[in-house]
Amino acid sequence: MKVSIGDDIPEWDMPSVTRERMRTMAAILRDPNPVHWDPTSTERWGFKDKTINQGPLGLSYMVNMLHDWAGPTSIKRFIMTFPKAVLSEDHVIARGKVTGLREEDGTMIAECDIWLHNDERGTLLKGSAEVRLPA
Repeated sequence: MKVSIGDDIPEWDMPSVTRERMRTMAAILRDPNPVHWDPTSTERWGFKDKTINQGPLGLSYMVNMLHDWAGPTSIKRFIMTFPKAVLSEDHVIARGKVTGLREEDGTMIAECDIWLHNDERGTLLKGSAEVRLPA
């Protein structure tokens, strides 16, 4: 794989973060927080008729992007912040850019800025990753 500093990582698109998926994940995780399944519980924050996506689901969109790009065992380090909530019915796109390259134990490592974007509300999650590149 030929990678250069400044390269964009291919985007990973989630056309709609569905409320049903959040409700299912809340049940699987045994997460009793109603913000993930009851839209009336988020009104105090101004999220009328919306539920808030679980943090691990938002992270998974970023992981999917990196795995699609460099393979399922590629992630060496992953750091994310949550400046804004991912909401039900959001269309989100995981994006990234290579900011550095180095060799480590014979393997090329790409240092990347990564973020989750929504056209209406901008950057929802942002962080960095170190990714092992395939030979």
